[in-house]
Amino acid sequence: MASQVNGHSSGSDAQGGKSLREDLQEFLGGEALLHELDDLTKVNPVTLETVLRCLQARYAADMFYTSAGCTLVALNPFKPVPQLYSPALMREYHAAPQPQKLRPHIFAVGEQTYRNVQSLIEPVNQSIIVSGESGAGKTWTSRCLMKFYAVVAASPTSLESHKIAERIEQRILNSNPVMEAFGNACTLRNNNSSRFGKFIQLQLNSAQQMTGAAVQTYLLEKTRVTCQASSERNFHIFYQICKGASVDERLQWHLPEGASFSWLPNPERTLEEDCFQVTREAMLHLGIDIPTQNNIFQVLAGLLHLGNIWFADSKDEAQSCQLMDDAKCSIRTSASLLQLPEDPLLETLQIRTIRAGRQQQVFQKPCSRAECDTRRDCLAKLVYARLFDWLVSVINSSICADPDSWTTFIGLLDVYGFESFPSNSLEQLCINYANEKLQQHFVAHYLRAQQEEYAVEGLDWSFVNYQDNQACLDLIEGSPISICSLINEECRLNRPSSAAQLQTRIESTLAGSPCLGHNKLSREPSFIVVHYAGPVQYHTAGLVEKNKDPVPPELTRLLQQSQDPLLKVLFPMDPEEKSQEEPSGQSRAPVLTVVSKFKASLEQLLQVLHSTTPHYIRCIKPNSQGQAHTFLQEEVLSQLEACGLVETIHISAAGFPIRIPHQNFVERYELLRRLCTRTSPGSHSPSPDEGHSEWSPHTKGATLQPLLQDILHTLPALTQAAATPGDPAEATPVPVHCGRTKVFMTDSMLELLECGRAQVLEQCACCIQGSWRRHRHRKQERQRQAATLIQAAIRSWLARKHIQRMHAAATAIKRTWQKWRIRMAFLASKELDGVQEKHVSQVPLPLGSLLLPQAQTSLLEAIIRLWPLGLVLANAAVGVRGFQRKLVVWACLQLPMGNPSSYAVQTAQEQAGVTSIRALPQGSIKFHCRKSPLPYADICPEPSLHSVTGFNQILLERHSLGHM
Repeated sequence: MASQVNGHSSGSDAQGGKSLREDLQEFLGGEALLHELDDLTKVNPVTLETVLRCLQARYAADMFYTSAGCTLVALNPFKPVPQLYSPALMREYHAAPQPQKLRPHIFAVGEQTYRNVQSLIEPVNQSIIVSGESGAGKTWTSRCLMKFYAVVAASPTSLESHKIAERIEQRILNSNPVMEAFGNACTLRNNNSSRFGKFIQLQLNSAQQMTGAAVQTYLLEKTRVTCQASSERNFHIFYQICKGASVDERLQWHLPEGASFSWLPNPERTLEEDCFQVTREAMLHLGIDIPTQNNIFQVLAGLLHLGNIWFADSKDEAQSCQLMDDAKCSIRTSASLLQLPEDPLLETLQIRTIRAGRQQQVFQKPCSRAECDTRRDCLAKLVYARLFDWLVSVINSSICADPDSWTTFIGLLDVYGFESFPSNSLEQLCINYANEKLQQHFVAHYLRAQQEEYAVEGLDWSFVNYQDNQACLDLIEGSPISICSLINEECRLNRPSSAAQLQTRIESTLAGSPCLGHNKLSREPSFIVVHYAGPVQYHTAGLVEKNKDPVPPELTRLLQQSQDPLLKVLFPMDPEEKSQEEPSGQSRAPVLTVVSKFKASLEQLLQVLHSTTPHYIRCIKPNSQGQAHTFLQEEVLSQLEACGLVETIHISAAGFPIRIPHQNFVERYELLRRLCTRTSPGSHSPSPDEGHSEWSPHTKGATLQPLLQDILHTLPALTQAAATPGDPAEATPVPVHCGRTKVFMTDSMLELLECGRAQVLEQCACCIQGSWRRHRHRKQERQRQAATLIQAAIRSWLARKHIQRMHAAATAIKRTWQKWRIRMAFLASKELDGVQEKHVSQVPLPLGSLLLPQAQTSLLEAIIRLWPLGLVLANAAVGVRGFQRKLVVWACLQLPMGNPSSYAVQTAQEQAGVTSIRALPQGSIKFHCRKSPLPYADICPEPSLHSVTGFNQILLERHSLGHM
């Protein structure tokens, strides 16, 4: 029967498979297109081979970050790429409106977690889990993320808060080099391998500003202080002291040039991490002053000299082992640096104290050479472990914020990667156990939980098979019988346990587990555990002793006698302190083993992770040699299979990472119903906020369904509005499924809904702004009109008041002026002594004379009677004019009423400067011209251009006047 594969017909299954492979090879050959795929969910078909080729093409193009659905895949470039982690790039991702549309980067993951904390839907704590093998770049990734948060989460307003934020950021960043110096070492796979796990909690306040941090550590590999594998090194701090100390410090710490220490292998290798000055500056910023630093380095130098103490075998068991010849100087130097008495130090290493019997009698037993070496190593590991814990507490006290000052946090988990060495012991078992738990957390969060939730919500979902590691976890930590329980039981029995016996118990008790194996070709007792990342062989030799982690009480008492200030802090005097390794015979307390403590701390960590929204970064190591531009497909393929990346891509490509309850969805996106054209006013249900307290769950669900449908009906309009003519792919909406209690959607659909909501809010804001501006304009217009009316009324009132005042003033002036003029005239007439009024005789006018009207005749008679006053008026600037004026002059001079042209009269107003009146009579007239005796003759009531200032008055004799 002919079959059809990818659209190609063939006559047999073999031909169909061959055609499929040819098409696949043709697709895979287009690496020019593969490196442009920044999301592995876009690879088609999704197989390990296609994913591998895509990663290789991007690695060759210097693109080291690729999205894989909900996970970011980070390839270690094994070379410095400064522009990839610059502050400018950090700000670019932080300022981008949609950072997910930029190139995949750890900064995009950091910005997503930071914006999730700011989210208004459900702001919850965030966590980033950085996983991968040793040397894949987990420590570098965590360091860059801390720098990113220090840049973007610090935007205070005031200068004082800005300084506080800068100090906190600097301390958080300075905690990295200190913890790496004391907790990282060079291994076979990584030059800067973290030999401890750490969870860094970056604390943010309500304004999303970084206020502090807290560091929690897990399972420090303290055995590395005394035992290092071939081609590996001790912790970085020991090499930094020996290479970076000054001459005086070398003399003080007894570290001469070229000195050899048994616990300091491969000192000739120089690494980037061997920078002593950077560590000292970082410690100084954390509040550890120079004297305390010197004290720390002095104790570490004492541990180095302690490692050069070697014992010789004793011929008699009753005698203690003696020091070798070249070790006597080392014991003296070590005791001096640790400020311990030399003899008690040596005695504690050589002799063991035993308590036995009901009365707890004390016996002393000389130790064998191996026991002496073990006690020496135990002393060094105890001091270093306490020192490391003290440093962590100092760092936390320096960077941790007050509990009331922060509300949310972003966690960075940097744990040791999956490890498989030629010789694996308890440390590798705990490390791989932690990785199994984290893998299960990933599977439960992104794979199993999603598929189970889809089924519960009633979504039409095609389930994807994924690798579940529950069987391996049952083998390691299961109840009641597991590897950990068997090892702890051997510790509780407090009996000598051989490696072969432990191997036999494990294999016989747990034989039914599919994840337990056995290497028949191994000469040493061991067992094999099939982890999610591959099988690992663990040697049982020393497994029980490492799990006990015995600390002889006499070693603790010895360190409590030290005069060193730092050791006094690390080992305070506690009289009630009892040794858990040697309990009494009557009441044997349960032993707290290394596995038990690690399991408890790991459970606590997982509880924190379950309470946060996790984000995963999978670090991949392109090659085990640490070479740049080298991509080994076999090594990368094993890592992809181990982390289940293909299953993750399958589910992420078809799944719905955004899940919002119906109530929250309606409350946030009910505004979108404004975009929908309403056919009738009553087509929509009332708002769920009305009568909320009286609703039953059934009524609430029934009421929310119409609202949900109305909101979902707006999606085509939103999609059409968001689509561009040149991008038809954007026009097809990603499906949104409405489950029984939640709405399921993708990130792109959530982004579309948020854009629509922002559009509606913008329209509402514009409407509110327009209404407010209209209201403000109307109010201002009314105020302007009222102000105009008030101003007009005030101006009219002021004008009336001004006119009234001017009229009153003019009236007063006029009245006063008139009174003054009358007074002047009266005074002038009174002082004309000897002058008598004479009536002008009535002389008949000639026929040719001018006939005066009756009004003028009456006026003439009045003037004749008051001729002195007329004389004054004739010389005044104001008064009668013309002919009437001449009549006044005639009357005053008592001239004959003949022809007016026979007399020539000139007044002072007609000639400027003339101060007399001249008459030319026909007869002889005697004039007496003298200065006027009138005291008011020189005063002019009304000055003018023709005013007379001091004029001579003409006086006529009486008889002459009478004769005339």
